[in-house]
Amino acid sequence: MEINDLTPAERRVWEAFPRGEGVDFREHPDETGAAGETWGPERTVRAEVLTALLLSGPGTEGQVPGLNIRGARITGKLNLRYAVVEHPIRLRASWFERKPLLYGAQLRVFVANDSTLPGLTADAVRVDMALRLSCCRITGPVRLSGARIAGGLFIRKAVIGTPPAGAADERPPEGEQEPLLQVNHADIGTDVIAMELTVHGQTRINGSTVGGQVNLDGARLLAPGSTALHAETLTVGTDLRAMRAELTGRVNLTGARIPGQLNLAYARLVNPGGVALRASSCVIGEVWLRACDTIQGGVNLRRSQFDLLHMPAATWPEQIRIDGLSYRTLAPHLPAEERLPALEREESGYLPYAYEQLAAAYRTAGDEAAARTVQLAKLRRHRRTLPRHARFWGLLQDATVGYGFRPLRAAGWLLALLLTGCIAYGIDPPRPLKPGEAPEFNPVFYTIDLMLPIISFGQEQAFAPVGWHQWLSYLLIVTGWVLATTTLAGVSRSLQRQ
Repeated sequence: MEINDLTPAERRVWEAFPRGEGVDFREHPDETGAAGETWGPERTVRAEVLTALLLSGPGTEGQVPGLNIRGARITGKLNLRYAVVEHPIRLRASWFERKPLLYGAQLRVFVANDSTLPGLTADAVRVDMALRLSCCRITGPVRLSGARIAGGLFIRKAVIGTPPAGAADERPPEGEQEPLLQVNHADIGTDVIAMELTVHGQTRINGSTVGGQVNLDGARLLAPGSTALHAETLTVGTDLRAMRAELTGRVNLTGARIPGQLNLAYARLVNPGGVALRASSCVIGEVWLRACDTIQGGVNLRRSQFDLLHMPAATWPEQIRIDGLSYRTLAPHLPAEERLPALEREESGYLPYAYEQLAAAYRTAGDEAAARTVQLAKLRRHRRTLPRHARFWGLLQDATVGYGFRPLRAAGWLLALLLTGCIAYGIDPPRPLKPGEAPEFNPVFYTIDLMLPIISFGQEQAFAPVGWHQWLSYLLIVTGWVLATTTLAGVSRSLQRQ
């Protein structure tokens, strides 16, 4: 391309390129590319001119060439498909008529902050430094599948897609939608910074590897009836953050590996009628759902492993799946009575392991009383799964000794029976079997002889009650046997668990 074929605006860019100098077409410093469609020829640059510069532009000895433009109206398509570009590309606060094509390109750096684009096709792109799309307005899909970015991906405060037509709360057609932000199987060397990002559609980062963190703090991923965030088998070096995020649609983190934190504190997860959070088969250091509203939709945490699960009792939804979930510490520390209702909501029904896991978490925290309460709730829940005729023995153990976890309950029963016997036999003592040979009658020890078969004070063999006193003695004997047997069974079960 000859310089004589260029417009005045393009000539400014052409002359600045060899020295890497910036060309600023903006009328004021805060201007973005939002109104670029109305800009005139004094700010218009053809994409073919930029392509020619990047692939075979002039150079100046002792200077580093580079494309550095602000506030331009770029017409045509910036086509760098499979190109090897050694120069930095900075196209800030600009307006693109057509979406740039960077498929398979090898770039040093690509910056389009504060710009307006109809989309970006950059699958399999290689970027030596960073790719920046912060504060952009992008109406079409952004494709970065298979990208290799040695530095980071920065899309902070960007808006991708357009909200549904009509009322603000109108739902788009349900069902899986075409991804608007697609970063599948990418390799990001450092961080993905997407704070306050808004995506009116599906975001996909499944299979990607991020050397640092993925930061979605304050993001709005809006895909009602579809998948808002699809991040299966995602691997990050540190954390996945989405504090104060609004996630409308399914969040799918199946198989993710997050050694640091999955931080969803203050986030809002909404997918009524479906699964709002699926984090099954994950290995995560800490999961934070602190100060979240009740999740609207199901939660699936099956077969995952967490070091810490920070989830208030009120955050659990009505439908959960936690079969095989393991965690070492549970926070915040709440009474067992507040944690147990969530286990009743398990979709598969009674899961003994879920109770054992909760009890183990309380023991880790040193709260043995809460652990015993969970174990007692487990046995009561198990009893409801038994046939009706098999529940009697469990009810008896529960009422008398709380399955061995409430031993003082047996002492209370024994004390009540002892008091009853002492009063009854103290008012009307039974007659001696052999007058003159019988020891002096003692209502306390006589009652103990009746209730405790393994102890004998010689009172039971020496006296014979009659009438209703005889029926009382039968009751004391039977009740004593039952209490002794259930106490022994409950204590043995408790010792086996220890």
